[in-house]
Amino acid sequence: MTAAEILYKDECYAIQGAVFTVYREMGSGFLESVYQECLEREFRHVGIPYRAQAELLISYKGEKLHQTFKSDFICHDKIIIELKAVKEITNEHRAQIFNYLKATDFRLGLLVNFGHFPKATVERIIL
Repeated sequence: MTAAEILYKDECYAIQGAVFTVYREMGSGFLESVYQECLEREFRHVGIPYRAQAELLISYKGEKLHQTFKSDFICHDKIIIELKAVKEITNEHRAQIFNYLKATDFRLGLLVNFGHFPKATVERIIL
């Protein structure tokens, strides 16, 4: 992949469109669970394939662990979506999604923050 190429460009563009649609409708100030439900409905409405609260297997040195984690969304079976509703994204939030990527076979995560004003933010985390 060259510097000019964007990983899953079309898929991310559609996901971001859904995020911004939800934010325009709901604004900031709700709990993450409200945005989760709204985004799920918007994904269905615009035809973005997703799994909500998808349980993902984690491996350590090539061995599957008994422990799993639930991502907010997996879209297109290749993009992890982690939702936040906080004033500001911190390095701990970025580390969370980066670790999700390291522990799975996914290469791209989107860190979505509905708590930012005046608009939602979407950060791409690439492994």
